[in-house]
Amino acid sequence: MNKPLIVIYAAIVLDAVGIGLIFPILPALLTEVTHAGNVAPYIGIMTALYAAVQFVFAPVLGALSDRIGRRPVLLISLLGAAINYLLLAVAGSLWLLLIGRAIAGLTSANVSVATAYITDITEEDQRARRFGLMNAMFGIGFIVGPVLGGTLGDHWLRLPFIAAAVLNGINLMIALFILPESREPSHQRLDLAALNPLKPLAWVFQVKSLWPLIVIFFLLSATGEAYGTSWALWGRDAFGWSGMMIGLSLGAFGVCQTLAQAVLPGPAAKLLGERAAILTGLTGTCLALIAMAFATQGWIVFVLMPLFALGGIGVPTLQAMATREVSESQQGQFQGVLASALSLASIAAPLGFSSFYAVVRGTWPGAVWLSVVAVYAVAAVMVGRR
Repeated sequence: MNKPLIVIYAAIVLDAVGIGLIFPILPALLTEVTHAGNVAPYIGIMTALYAAVQFVFAPVLGALSDRIGRRPVLLISLLGAAINYLLLAVAGSLWLLLIGRAIAGLTSANVSVATAYITDITEEDQRARRFGLMNAMFGIGFIVGPVLGGTLGDHWLRLPFIAAAVLNGINLMIALFILPESREPSHQRLDLAALNPLKPLAWVFQVKSLWPLIVIFFLLSATGEAYGTSWALWGRDAFGWSGMMIGLSLGAFGVCQTLAQAVLPGPAAKLLGERAAILTGLTGTCLALIAMAFATQGWIVFVLMPLFALGGIGVPTLQAMATREVSESQQGQFQGVLASALSLASIAAPLGFSSFYAVVRGTWPGAVWLSVVAVYAVAAVMVGRR
């Protein structure tokens, strides 16, 4: 593997680490800063803010990298990430935390630039393998992030941010001296219409038959946001978990999901058929969530991980099925629509699930997982009817 690819993959890992490391410590950090008894709404706001800024700026950074080059945009993003984590390390007010989270969303939008960089330096017959490695790097970062954040946070709540700032600083210095430019910058004027993150959705209004499929993807993406929004709160409220235990449980969840998505979808689709494989995955996840809703001991969560792993076959199989809904010439446009729908779910779902958790927290924290089951049930009905 060449040096530029190593730098790019390291940046992707660090992006994912930055997303994951805050989850285990966010409830305690917000309690310290806001002095509120119920911080669930604040968690929803911070998570939605991160996703909203990422959604808006991903096409901006991508277009900017076309104009001035990939390298400057990536370097600025890495520098911004390091500054962001230093800001979070010293933030003593909710406003500073929100500003830091917005900067994190902005810098994490550099994934679109990293993808373009890999495309620039890779022959067509090698792109699938390298994009697969890119997804694997993101999965590794998201496994490491919660464990690192929870463990360091038990020693000092601000320590995970300092660690992330140091890691991003190291990656910035490596990129500064090793990462070459991958393409000649363009001097064409920016197409402002192309910077509209909602633009891909306009096409769907012309192809109404795709709406049910887009809604299914939206719902499944929304359920995924429940874990990042509610897991740490629920673990602390239901079992009195420390940051390390929250991080370990999230890390175990990430490992099971990553392995399942890498190994199970193909064989499951061949054995059961695509629709049955999707419904099997949704059923496994729902059974695990129902058990979590009634769990009284923390170890039960780890026992349920194989059921969660079974759920990992659903979305990849649905993605494979979805590619046959449009012609080959429309695949890029269709994938853009799906990306926009998933981004919108990442903004709306944290607000909804955190608000629901705030209501049930005092009586039955586990009820939040039943709300996730309800969303899965709607998606399962729509899959069954297609």
